[in-house]
Amino acid sequence: MSTPVTPRPTRVFGNYELLAPLGKGGMAEVFRARVLAGRYEGWNVAVKRLLPSLTGDPSSVESFIREADLSTQLDHPNIVKVLDVGIAEGTYYIVMELVDGKDLAQILRRCKQRGIPLPLDFAVYLGKVLLEALAYAHTAVDAQNTPLGIVHCDVSPSNLFISRLGEIKLGDFGVARVFVDGSREGGEVLGKPYYLSPESLRGIVTPEADLWAATVVLYELLTLERPFTGNTPEEVFFNIRHRRYRPIHVLRPEVPELLEELVSRGFAARIEDRFPTAESYAQALTPHYDELVGTPLAIAAVVRGLFGTSD
Repeated sequence: MSTPVTPRPTRVFGNYELLAPLGKGGMAEVFRARVLAGRYEGWNVAVKRLLPSLTGDPSSVESFIREADLSTQLDHPNIVKVLDVGIAEGTYYIVMELVDGKDLAQILRRCKQRGIPLPLDFAVYLGKVLLEALAYAHTAVDAQNTPLGIVHCDVSPSNLFISRLGEIKLGDFGVARVFVDGSREGGEVLGKPYYLSPESLRGIVTPEADLWAATVVLYELLTLERPFTGNTPEEVFFNIRHRRYRPIHVLRPEVPELLEELVSRGFAARIEDRFPTAESYAQALTPHYDELVGTPLAIAAVVRGLFGTSD
């Protein structure tokens, strides 16, 4: 006679049933969850909540609240949508749409493991969509039409999500900062080391930091390699400051020269020689992919080919 299986106890957090952990960082943990009641009843969502150990830390609470405040004001098809924010059990939380798929870091890692470069049209289209999402965030306004002045500060493959349907979503505005009237809020170095701009290394927070990071991501999409590497953070930072990286054509000769020139412009030594806005950068990429190939359906097919239908 078989032993009956004891049902796993349900973990309820506020209006959400926590189903499984999705990840944990230095400030927050994220769960796959189901909405129990209200407008989104029955939906599967992602619940991001401040770590219990940080609920008494004013700086962490302020940072989490800032992320919630900024994120709720963003509404763009290529940015992860925030559905709810609040406090439950004395813990701050943010509820976001659940992107059922993979992040770009996982996709690039699988491509590298298999020695399969991303199709050029797919790579350029992803870079273009990322820049369009940044263009929206950089120019977003509040209900009073006042510019929010958002700088993401943490653009990287792990924060770009690709759904099983080929949707592309930029997420995690957890270290976003506000850039207002030429002043810079921050001072500390923000973001992942490999994606920092030379200006970011000096603690300067401007929209150009996101454009530089997007260029790093585009380089990775085209080559499956990071442009600025090193054995220590100091070595990485030295290479960033001096723009020391292997030319794209050395790693992937079939990349057109004009496309490589756009990446070189994104890494220009002087800010004024780079693209002035994310929108102009996205427009410059548009002629370099076939709109019939670089599509959500094609992207979904590529992801299925890399991971299968059940992975």
